[in-house]
Amino acid sequence: MDTRAIKKKYNEALHGLEGNTKKVFGYENPVLIEGGNYPGIWLECGPLEGLVYGKHAPEVALANHDVFFHHQREDGYLPCWIWADRTGASQIQMVVPIAATALETADLTGDEFFLARAYSACARWDNWLNRHRNTRGTGLCEAFCEYDTGHDKSPRFEGLPKRGLNDDAATCPREGKLPYLAPDLSATVYGGRRALSRMADQLGKPDEAGMWQEKAEDIKERIIKYCYDPEDECFYDVDSRGNFVRIRGDALTRVLCEHVVEPPMFERIYKRHIRNPDAFWTPYPLPSIAIDDPAFVRELPPNSWGGASQALTALRAPRWFEHYGKSQDLNILMQRWVKAILASPGFMQQMNPWTGEFSTSEGYSPAMCVFIDFVDRLGILNAVQCGKPEAGKRTE
Repeated sequence: MDTRAIKKKYNEALHGLEGNTKKVFGYENPVLIEGGNYPGIWLECGPLEGLVYGKHAPEVALANHDVFFHHQREDGYLPCWIWADRTGASQIQMVVPIAATALETADLTGDEFFLARAYSACARWDNWLNRHRNTRGTGLCEAFCEYDTGHDKSPRFEGLPKRGLNDDAATCPREGKLPYLAPDLSATVYGGRRALSRMADQLGKPDEAGMWQEKAEDIKERIIKYCYDPEDECFYDVDSRGNFVRIRGDALTRVLCEHVVEPPMFERIYKRHIRNPDAFWTPYPLPSIAIDDPAFVRELPPNSWGGASQALTALRAPRWFEHYGKSQDLNILMQRWVKAILASPGFMQQMNPWTGEFSTSEGYSPAMCVFIDFVDRLGILNAVQCGKPEAGKRTE
């Protein structure tokens, strides 16, 4: 790859991220918004994007977490999104645990006050989820609607509501076979509890650290008990009648992202599904639905988690590939994404898993984060040579 072209694209990404750093409703500090067609910040992805960009702008890493803590309700609910003029409360929309990225942000910045604030907020959020998303009494986190997991237009939720009943994340619509026992949402809770345990330890609260670790181990066992099919070696939603929703989608990668499974099980899953070129290991990995699954949407419509390889999935990949010792495969994935983004005229949301052609939402922050993070991890450019974008007035 042409290093001069990569350097130019790298600086374009930094300029784009700076341009997407704006003020949102009821919060004084600028945050990195999603960009493109998305005018705000989402709980699903904003904290991780802030953390990745935080190497260049640590104040943004802090703000992309603190904005959610600032708007946390008294009952512990964290807004699913925050736009320029309002906040949302119609779903939970979580993937990477905000507790985990908050802990990494505290380590990055050395801000002990932030760590204490994050610990309190994330503990209250866990309590809210336990009160309102465990209606079936299994101890798992339940999905009430399509937007809970950010799976827009996914066959996983085909024909089901997009939001909670009456735009209330605590109320499950009485449609279809909801609520689902969701392995990925439950994995997010697991990862959050592990992070809360480490936070408590750093804050000098050993008893609470032990409590959170016990809670984490408990939900981990329940994810495998209820949502894992040993015959298929895959994790699935479980509907209200106790049946698996047998769609092999990127919910599987989200379970792996939180390190729920031990290495022997991981290796079986990885070989059968992730590294399988007929499933998830396409020329431009990882598609949002396995390409050999009957539910795969071959038309690849815009903003669809029905098949396209999504920048958000790529951005999360290092969090589990490295943990499970798959650095060589991670390098392949990163090289292919860098190649595809370099060939694209802009930074967009999703791409064709066979051709690498991008579509949807130009000016998309996660794609910019993918590019700078992957270029740095691959060591393609010297950080000193890249530098920072020219100083300019931040758009607010």
